[in-house]
Amino acid sequence: VLFSLFPDKDHYSDASPSRCRTCAVVGNSGNLIGSHYGALIDSQDFVIRMNEGPTKGFEQDVGSKTTHRVIYPESAVDMDETTHLILLPFKILDLQWLISIFTTRHIDLTYTYVKPSIKADRNKVMILHPAFMKYIYESWLQSNGGYPSTGFISLIFALHICDEVSVFGFGPTKDGVWHHYFDDFSSDSNGGPHDGGSEGEVISQLHQKHRITTYKGWE
Repeated sequence: VLFSLFPDKDHYSDASPSRCRTCAVVGNSGNLIGSHYGALIDSQDFVIRMNEGPTKGFEQDVGSKTTHRVIYPESAVDMDETTHLILLPFKILDLQWLISIFTTRHIDLTYTYVKPSIKADRNKVMILHPAFMKYIYESWLQSNGGYPSTGFISLIFALHICDEVSVFGFGPTKDGVWHHYFDDFSSDSNGGPHDGGSEGEVISQLHQKHRITTYKGWE
């Protein structure tokens, strides 16, 4: 059922006209607030956002364009017809949910409530292969932490499909606080199952080697 609904395609090869030249990977850090990065983000060929990170009301700082949104069922939001839905499958039920939102709409519970249906273009659905996630965990993070964060997976995905990768909205604010730009409160999101230290070190090295350009919002 999965492959009949979402047939496999060679999306981004070097010779393809859809080859990505410039890409913005937009995280959800509070360091985007007041950054005025919106126009710079929207000028990129691809703009990859993750989970529920909104644009409405934050356009000046985060832009309005979204070509790809990386989600799992518990973080799903509606998307317009220009956006690719990229699913991070952590369990079999995630794949079943993906089928369900376009067909029977009967799955509304995983370990928490999930939306039984979302607005999205089924012709723009992509699924990150678990082997790719395993490769990121083992090769890029040396198996540190429980599993890679959505942001880190999105960044490595971008490195594989785009020539130039710019990174926005990762890391803490200037004051060292970890929170989302769309939250009204501060919460430490550097803990949990991800190894924020290892991910941050890899991102720093990639920036120093000019493989990516990192925009911190306050430098």
